[in-house]
Amino acid sequence: MKKIIYTKKAPIPIGPYVQGIIFNNIIITSGQIPINPIYNKIDSNDIEKQTVQVLKNIKSIINKAHFSIKNIVKTTIFLINLNDFNIINNVYKKFFIENNANYPARTCIEVSRLPQNAKIEIEAIAIKPNNNNYY
Repeated sequence: MKKIIYTKKAPIPIGPYVQGIIFNNIIITSGQIPINPIYNKIDSNDIEKQTVQVLKNIKSIINKAHFSIKNIVKTTIFLINLNDFNIINNVYKKFFIENNANYPARTCIEVSRLPQNAKIEIEAIAIKPNNNNYY
C-alpha cells in the first residue's frame, strides 16, 4: 500500500503531483526546486542558496515520513548550468556530512530549463532497511 506524504515545511506542489510517496519501506520524493515554503517562492537567484533550499525541502519531506537523510540511497540532480557543478557539490557534500549520512548514488543532468526558472532541482529515494543486514 502506498501513502502520500505532505508537509507544510516543503513547498506546496505546483502541479498534479505530491511531495512524496511511501511504498513499503521506500520513499520517493518529487523533484524539489528551491521554493521557500514560508513565502511560496524562490528567494534567491544564487545557486548555492538555491541548492541549500532544495536540500532543506527534501529533508522536510523525508523527515515527515519518519525517514532520515541516512536512508537516502539515490538522488537525481537537474541543473541548468554544469559550470555550477562544483558549488552544488560543496553544498551537497556538507549536507550529507552534517546529517552524518553516507553519500547516496547520484545522477547529475544539465537541462535547458526548470519550473519557475529555478537553477536546480533534486529528487531523492530513501529506503528503511527491514533489518540490520547491510551488504
